[in-house]
Amino acid sequence: MEPILKTEGLWKVYRTGELDVAALRGVNVQVLPGEFVSVMGPSGCGKSTFLHVIGGLTQATRGHVLLDGNDLAALGDAGRTRLRRQKVGFIFQRFNLLPTLNAYDNIALAQHIRGDGFDPHRFEAIVEMLGIKDRLKHKPSELSGGQQQRVAIARAVINEPKIVLADEPTGNLDSKSSEAVLAMLCHLNKEMGQTIVMITHNPEAAAHGNRVLHMRDGLVVDGATAN
Repeated sequence: MEPILKTEGLWKVYRTGELDVAALRGVNVQVLPGEFVSVMGPSGCGKSTFLHVIGGLTQATRGHVLLDGNDLAALGDAGRTRLRRQKVGFIFQRFNLLPTLNAYDNIALAQHIRGDGFDPHRFEAIVEMLGIKDRLKHKPSELSGGQQQRVAIARAVINEPKIVLADEPTGNLDSKSSEAVLAMLCHLNKEMGQTIVMITHNPEAAAHGNRVLHMRDGLVVDGATAN
């Protein structure tokens, strides 16, 4: 089986004053279709930078990211934008919902941005599965943190992306809401075959994946099967 995501010698170096600071130091990772991979590590280890680079939000300094066979280094800004729209779903710690739109419009907007039009059957299935059907007319400020993250998950998967990248998706949630969100990600992975890469510092959250990668000082230092 060909990996849906592969990194080869991935470096990301930031210029800080007169110093070069390496956030990634030659990361080599493969993710197969249908995997749920958790990436753990302390603050500053490079895990969020890794997520941003593999998602095409930040360009690598050197090395390659192959996403569904596409080399991000060979794409310009417009090409990476198209790739993100078509193949990647993002879930962020702070939800990143548009405050002036209700839940329905926040989710539907993702379909319209992709350019394939609105699929009511897909929309209905996703909001039903995530248990937010009765909250669609509410704006983000009228939703709990857990409900906002469910809307964000719906937005991330509405276009059937090849891979979902989740950056600390439970970081702003209480324990009950966190467990509910993680259970939904597991359901998406196991029942719908959604490939997921999740960044987290929480071992309990990481254990929901079927493989855990440990990062330290810009490198993946260990990878194990969680369950």
